[in-house]
Amino acid sequence: MSAEPDPTAPLPRPRTRLSLRLEEVLVAAVMAVIALITAANVAIRYLTDMSLAFTEEYSVALMVGLTLFGTALAIAKGGHVRIGYFTDQLPPRARRGAEAVAMALTVLCFGLLAWNGGRLAYDEYDFEALSSGLGHPQFLYTMWLPILSLLVMARAAGRLVRMLRGEEA
Repeated sequence: MSAEPDPTAPLPRPRTRLSLRLEEVLVAAVMAVIALITAANVAIRYLTDMSLAFTEEYSVALMVGLTLFGTALAIAKGGHVRIGYFTDQLPPRARRGAEAVAMALTVLCFGLLAWNGGRLAYDEYDFEALSSGLGHPQFLYTMWLPILSLLVMARAAGRLVRMLRGEEA
């Protein structure tokens, strides 16, 4: 009888060329900023019946960054979403093959997101689009989508290379 892995156990830290520490710190910092500006908005609204106008716009932009930083971390650590029911029933070699295909498709998917996100950011820059809430140049928010998509692609490609070398299961 094989022991099931503990789903609540922390993921092992893979041996990556670039440390995951920066992403971990940025995820924590972005979460803290979102919590602070949201708490400030709630307090101000409760005390004055007025709202801080910037909080929604900044929170949405920060949430996109948080999501992509978290995705990069999950990919690098092998903690990304998967359908384990099917792959867990495969032999180890086929399981590694399925994981390699998943990483290749991840690179493709985020490559498309980076390409189209870059085109969107450029269009917003070119047409001088402004955000609806605060009137800031919209591309300042949108440009992070392709940049952070490239980070996710790099982490997925790194994991794929480590898998093909036999460094990871």
